[in-house]
Amino acid sequence: MKTEIFPSSFTGGNRRIELTGTDLWITPRIDNVFVYPGDLDLNRLKDALSHILALWPLVCGRLLLHDEEHYIIEMSDKAVPVTILDNTELIQWPLNSNVVRDNVEGQLQPFLDEVQTTKLWHGCPNEPLFRVKITRLIRSGQWVLGTSWAHVLGDACACLNFLHTFSCSYQQMELPALLPSFERRLWSKNEVDRSLLPTMRHLFDALSTEQIQEKMMIEQETHVQLNIHFSGEQITRLRTLVDDSTLTIHDIMIAYIILTLNVSCFKKDEMIIRHTNIIVNYRGVSDSIATP
Repeated sequence: MKTEIFPSSFTGGNRRIELTGTDLWITPRIDNVFVYPGDLDLNRLKDALSHILALWPLVCGRLLLHDEEHYIIEMSDKAVPVTILDNTELIQWPLNSNVVRDNVEGQLQPFLDEVQTTKLWHGCPNEPLFRVKITRLIRSGQWVLGTSWAHVLGDACACLNFLHTFSCSYQQMELPALLPSFERRLWSKNEVDRSLLPTMRHLFDALSTEQIQEKMMIEQETHVQLNIHFSGEQITRLRTLVDDSTLTIHDIMIAYIILTLNVSCFKKDEMIIRHTNIIVNYRGVSDSIATP
């Protein structure tokens, strides 16, 4: 069964924001699959989604391209598609790991209704930027919730905040106090420091999309996935160990992981990591859009 969920109130008002920087990673999307051991109340889930969409009108928008140059999301208050179906073949959820990175084998794909991001390159007023698929595993009584989020809506942090708010609404818990502002900062040309370009290998020595995809597929076949969990308390502790306020939590976690690898895993000097490029981060930006 396929249905459409509209926001409980039309708050978008066709407002528009122009995208820039990492927002223009148009092809990527963020797909998540969550497995629940008990029943989901579908009516309550639909109501929760409808309520949250009114708070996040960007998610109900569509991506437009103006003058073959400017990408804009119009908050058009359009519906989010939701697919609901029963699965009678699987005995139970087939995967054991709590975290599954699935770029090659497509194990999660049957549980997703993927946003068609390739349609977005030239703007697509009819393609939703967020899709939901719900699968009930009849034989085990488990429910599977799949969400597909176009990267133009925001990065993984934005997606997490949306899903967390959605979850709170469904569970009838208090919603997060801070609501999204949908601000974007358009960097002016005189702010660009080209002297740093040689240090940014992802720009200076960039690969094509096809080469990146091929490299990722090879790495997934030749490398073993390692899941590392940091608690909120541990992240706070890491932050207190560093005096430099210009470094972000992202910087500090990466430095900690590299130090651990260098001290505990690498036995030869030539294997030691001496330099890294962090390509998705904000520093020295006072605007509210920058993650602390």
